[in-house]
Amino acid sequence: MPEQINRDPNHGTPDAEPGNDTPSERIFVHRILRYVPNLLRDEGINIGVLLYDPNTGEYRIRTIEDTTEFNRVRRLHPSFDESLLRGLRDQLESRLGAAKQSNENGGPVRSTLRNGRGNPMPHTTEWLQVLEKWDATLSQTLQLAEQKATTADDIDTEIDRLYDERVAVIALARQARLRRPDSRADMRRYCEQVFRQARIWDHIERGVPMKEFTFATDPKRLDFGYRYKRVRGFVQTVPISRNAADAMLFGDAVLHITRHSENRFDTEFTAVTDVTLDRSNKQHNYINDLFSARGIEPVPLDNFAVFVAKLRPMLQ
Repeated sequence: MPEQINRDPNHGTPDAEPGNDTPSERIFVHRILRYVPNLLRDEGINIGVLLYDPNTGEYRIRTIEDTTEFNRVRRLHPSFDESLLRGLRDQLESRLGAAKQSNENGGPVRSTLRNGRGNPMPHTTEWLQVLEKWDATLSQTLQLAEQKATTADDIDTEIDRLYDERVAVIALARQARLRRPDSRADMRRYCEQVFRQARIWDHIERGVPMKEFTFATDPKRLDFGYRYKRVRGFVQTVPISRNAADAMLFGDAVLHITRHSENRFDTEFTAVTDVTLDRSNKQHNYINDLFSARGIEPVPLDNFAVFVAKLRPMLQ
């Protein structure tokens, strides 16, 4: 891996002059993850983003998960390995998480990366070693693009921007800004905004892995989690009007969590739906009964801010 960070021509620069950056601005490094099933033809497609702060080791990973995004890959490469792509985020997070934990135990070292004032920024040999090893051991069909740097105020906002610009289906990214959220990705972004406005985002877990409650190879994740006292809560977006099967999947996940948590902690579950459940609708009626049987509280997206307002005092 080269030590020199390339500038991103579309956003920011790592070599800003002193005094040009706002006090809250941070430098991030990102690498685009590409799927290239045919090396001879060199035909690839962006499928994810790794973003991290070289100063603190904080990182975020986003990979494709929407049905439309997988369909896009399938149109270009009909025989692609979907299971490989779905397990990719967990694989990378596991390696980076282990490196971060190792660094916390062993302490940071200096690297050649420099901030806007010319001072060396702390980095970890563990991070560099993990990425170098990952580059070397990735299958030929998966590639991490060369690293680039950007500046931004917030790591979560920045990875969403990079994902929308470099990975997301362009039409969907544009439509998401114009229409009411009705896909899980859009709904999650809306929920995140509400959590942030309520100033409890630091208390929210993001992408809770189901393997904690099922088995080690389970790739599924729940959108959000939180804890207070002996209670552990889970929040899942469920776009009923687009994919009602998500309601059944969440119901199954709740069963696993409930069994696992018995005598360990109390649980509460919230399903954020894109529409209000209508008892006159047969499908809605079934989903409402399913949620009731599993102990899941349905909260329409329009009422999510009210739900968060009630949750906020519990987490502060």
